[in-house]
Amino acid sequence: MATTNDLKNGLVLNLDGQLWTVVSFQHVKPGKGGAFVRTTLKNVLSGKVVDKTFNAGVKVETANVDKREMTYLYLDGRDYVFMDSETYEQLPVPGETVGDAAKFMLENQTVVVAVHEGVALYVELPASVELVVKHTDPGLQGDRSTGGTKPAELETGAEISVPLFLNSGDKVKVDTRDGRYLGRVNS
Repeated sequence: MATTNDLKNGLVLNLDGQLWTVVSFQHVKPGKGGAFVRTTLKNVLSGKVVDKTFNAGVKVETANVDKREMTYLYLDGRDYVFMDSETYEQLPVPGETVGDAAKFMLENQTVVVAVHEGVALYVELPASVELVVKHTDPGLQGDRSTGGTKPAELETGAEISVPLFLNSGDKVKVDTRDGRYLGRVNS
């Protein structure tokens, strides 16, 4: 348990049996009436964002979310299997929980898995990853100076837009948040 005075960004609250992350908060002391805290909360499982106001000093239930560094091992049916880097314990995580992160995950890659009471809540990838272009059509001669893009399939199966000068087999850096091409990696 904590009070609204203890709120900070990233804190996970348990409200009505659902887990919510504090995205932002603001303590407000109006000229008349009592102080209150205006918050923006994001549902950990659904991603829904809501604004909620609490009276100052009110007790709120916090949730103990354990963020562990884990290694992605393999895909087992619909579950992604991760191994805890410290205890070597394996944790199967449903594909719905992994979500879009699966597009940029390679076997033996280290990620952060948020766990609450033994249940995985979400998978956090590094801000960028380096992946090999599995297939892309060759750029046409003369198109190289126009700055255009073409679709490319990565080794994970994800499709992104890359500059025309890239070829199959090139290694690229990709932003895991939005799938944007960040640059070519020289091996």
